[in-house]
Amino acid sequence: MNVPLLDLKAQYNSIKDEINAAVAEVFESQHFILGPEVEYCERAIAAYSECSHAVGVSSGSDALLICLMAENIGPGDEVITTPYTFFATAGAIARLGATPVFVDIDPISYNIDAAKIATKINHRTRAIIPVHLYGQMCDMDAVASLARNHGLIVIEDAAQAIGAERNGRRAGSIGSYGCFSFFPSKNLGAAGDAGMVVTNDSERADKLRVLRAHGSKPKYHHKIIGGNFRLDALQAAIVSVKLSHLDDWTAARQHNAKRYDQLFSEAGLPVSVPAVIAERHIFNQYVVRVQQRDELQEWLKKEGVGTEVYYPVPMHLQECFAYLGYHAGAFPETERAAKETLALPIYPELKQSQSNFVVECISKFFENGNITRSDVVIQNSKSTV
Repeated sequence: MNVPLLDLKAQYNSIKDEINAAVAEVFESQHFILGPEVEYCERAIAAYSECSHAVGVSSGSDALLICLMAENIGPGDEVITTPYTFFATAGAIARLGATPVFVDIDPISYNIDAAKIATKINHRTRAIIPVHLYGQMCDMDAVASLARNHGLIVIEDAAQAIGAERNGRRAGSIGSYGCFSFFPSKNLGAAGDAGMVVTNDSERADKLRVLRAHGSKPKYHHKIIGGNFRLDALQAAIVSVKLSHLDDWTAARQHNAKRYDQLFSEAGLPVSVPAVIAERHIFNQYVVRVQQRDELQEWLKKEGVGTEVYYPVPMHLQECFAYLGYHAGAFPETERAAKETLALPIYPELKQSQSNFVVECISKFFENGNITRSDVVIQNSKSTV
């Protein structure tokens, strides 16, 4: 049996007529950059995220970048974030000449450990970028409280967490800005690069709209320098169609996660399953933890099971960030997670027979004597889904 990490063809086939009709409508209009389709998508994403405003941009990476630009963050400034994330988070900070300052993660949720942020705040600190990793929100109450007390901007990197909830609030709605990615592999994916920034501040939303069009307002008049961060109408149309299905897809992902939890529990395998500590975990990934991760990944590949490692090299150990002066051992929880975590297939269309096969393959790995059952402590999930 072949079980891919993600099956975008299965998703497309289920909504093919809707997608094709939406794309055809854009071609008929010949309005490809911004315009009515983008405005409709912005209103829909703002409402879904329980925010007042949404500004469509060219990617999730550019969403982070444009928020930092809107706050005039640059050389001499520091921005606190996690070293356990996709490169775009820290890359956007460094690209503007500011300094990324890392804080280790909570080993249960893999999100930034909010209790450790305060020790990194100083007079150069301008912002905090918490990342809602794998589809589960971090402790935003603690982050928001710190930001208020120190006068800091909060930019939520919610690229993997659209629709996630914690303490009655949705991802992206708590900070000064919330950033989404519609990269095709995301729960809500476009047919290419696309992103969105949400905010409850009308002045910030207006500035983002100016910045995404080279800083021009009106056209050809530039008081500030922006960039070409505009959202394509084709991508907006596709995202709008998929948004109407997102809650059903999320429910399917949650169901698949519970099924994995049960299968691993029944099998008694030395696998640490994801802990659900918030009201709504949307499972952008289902990430397990095992000591001999690389050997297990190779085994599953041979069996036809797709997996992925998010992320094998933490930000503080990336070659391009050597100038920051971090060394191995600086963030032990991050480094341990980078060596032990493995994402399994969790897409909505995953069949029960496929998830059964995945766990059976992992069982065979252990039966072959790769790991003794005492090597890994199973992490109980407090699932609310």
